[in-house]
Amino acid sequence: MTDLAFGGWSGIAIMLVYGLLMLGIGVFTYLKHKGIHVSNKEYYLGGGTLGTLVLFFTFFATQYSGNTIIGYAPKAYRMGYGWLQSITFMILVIVGYLLIAPRLYSLSRKYSFITPSDWLHERFKSKSITILGSFLMLYGLGNYLLEQLVAVGQGVAGLTGGTVPYQAAVIFFIVIMIIYGWLGGMRSVAYTDTMQGIALLIGVFVLLIGSIVYFGGLPSASEYMTVYSPEKLGVPRGQELVGWYSMLVLVTIGAAIYPHAIQRIFAAKSEKSLKKSLTRMAWMPFITTGAVFIIGIVGINAFPGLETGESEQLVGMMANVIASKNVFFYWAMILLFGGIIAAIISTADSVLLTFSSIISNDLYGRFINPDAPESKQIFVGKIAGIIAVGILLIIAWYPPATLYEIFVLKFELLIQVGPALILGLYWKRLHNKSVFIGMLAGTILASIMTFADITPLGIFSGLWGLLLNLIITVGGSLIVQIDVSEEENAEQVIGL
Repeated sequence: MTDLAFGGWSGIAIMLVYGLLMLGIGVFTYLKHKGIHVSNKEYYLGGGTLGTLVLFFTFFATQYSGNTIIGYAPKAYRMGYGWLQSITFMILVIVGYLLIAPRLYSLSRKYSFITPSDWLHERFKSKSITILGSFLMLYGLGNYLLEQLVAVGQGVAGLTGGTVPYQAAVIFFIVIMIIYGWLGGMRSVAYTDTMQGIALLIGVFVLLIGSIVYFGGLPSASEYMTVYSPEKLGVPRGQELVGWYSMLVLVTIGAAIYPHAIQRIFAAKSEKSLKKSLTRMAWMPFITTGAVFIIGIVGINAFPGLETGESEQLVGMMANVIASKNVFFYWAMILLFGGIIAAIISTADSVLLTFSSIISNDLYGRFINPDAPESKQIFVGKIAGIIAVGILLIIAWYPPATLYEIFVLKFELLIQVGPALILGLYWKRLHNKSVFIGMLAGTILASIMTFADITPLGIFSGLWGLLLNLIITVGGSLIVQIDVSEEENAEQVIGL
């Protein structure tokens, strides 16, 4: 790594170009729609007018974020072929979407939902469920945003060989993201996602080709592992297998109820556009996650013996070597550089937008100041988002864990919203108090087990919390007779 393809002013110039390009798209979108009345629906959902193409790319760029490109390849490097589960759980995420998306979309049109908490409020008419659900979503979103801040720093530091320091990269792209998100809301976010998604797809495939050409591909990596790391060739067994399946369940439910993903369901122009975009998303686990998995496996032979912290910069290290080979790969890796940063920022801006919407619409607008005009609600959400980013920036300055660990942590508590959100769509006999107690008990148990690092049988703590949550929610709903008013409300809401 003595000759850095993106070192010096070259790396800085690349970072500036992509940052300004994203900013330009955001400003253009703002100017184009400047005369439109700024309401919660317009700012947070783009007026509910996202068509199939834009909806697909905003789903794609959000789903395949910094943890996918920067985090999954190092995980494959450390784990070996057992990380094939990453492809599996990305497929199952689409299954999770299909369980809730069509029905939730129809309800969002009927009741003009802005956030997932709007659904909880409409379904249960319970202040406690709405507030607890909102805070769990805010925790998951804050955790996810932290993940993206760490990823952008690791990505740029790796690709520039440290020329652009980790902390400088984080600050630069945070400022860019806040500016265009502040100006254009969901429209700016969705249109920049389209550019970012295209760059990401092309860049990842060229990196895959370069990795195979210059590092020998899977055969060479497998030969190396056979001699030096045979444990990376095996399949998970015993407790590892239980952990493998628990991860599939955790991600299937957790990713499907991402608050920012649900907002994209609400933002769809029509149910037809929504279904078309999700159908196309079904192919992306093979195309994107599969490619990243192979890159990580090839990296075992390309850069043997990396420690955990060093392996987090694997993608940047591989891109640098490939870029130094010839002019074509140099420019292709520039595109990859943009694609990686774009993937990270496209997720971060979506998360920040949804974080702000929950603060402004669900907490401030519904409970703190119900009489506030929508313009004031939006302003409060923007300020709250900036404060949250400032706090997370302090944490991200010296990241407390690997990207994979941060990735798992956000699901442990977010998944506790699942029973209320998913079962509430189909089961009208859900008992409100049982739903709240189940959600609270699951949250407490998952929190204690997560921070005490307790994982009985290798099963993630969030799933133990979810099990307790479901026992209380379902058991209580079967045993306790619900009020007539609750049943009538449920019948009215979900009786499409």
